[in-house]
Amino acid sequence: MNDRSKTIATRALSAFIAVVFVQSLFYKFTGSEESIFIFSTLRDWSGIALFEPAGRWIIGSAELVASILLFVPGLTIFGAAMAIGIMSGAISFHLFTPLGVEIMGDGGLLFTLACGVWLSGWVILWLQRDEVAAWFAFALALVKRRRVLSM
Repeated sequence: MNDRSKTIATRALSAFIAVVFVQSLFYKFTGSEESIFIFSTLRDWSGIALFEPAGRWIIGSAELVASILLFVPGLTIFGAAMAIGIMSGAISFHLFTPLGVEIMGDGGLLFTLACGVWLSGWVILWLQRDEVAAWFAFALALVKRRRVLSM
């Protein structure tokens, strides 16, 4: 795949992720019935009061940051990684808690979107694997440098 194709595919997948995240912000930040149901279910199941309402705001803020990073040159892979992390949590909660795959009669739409965002994030990282490798090399060099300096 040539660079132009990678760029187009990365931007299209980034746009998909951002649309899913940004459209959900309204529901999370305004306290819609569905959003409160989701986070209250997680609160009640886990016993962690932080899930509702703070969880809605924290997750919504993380989704907003990821959406922005996806379109900042040089930081796209971090937005994709954030999307993967956020959606890994969402998918896990759908599958392994009383929340379930279908939320309030949505036919599994939220779960399906979470899976699509998760997969899109991984595809972006694969398309941008050279950039991912460069960041890992940079981080490894910093760790090695720090070890040398601390000796």
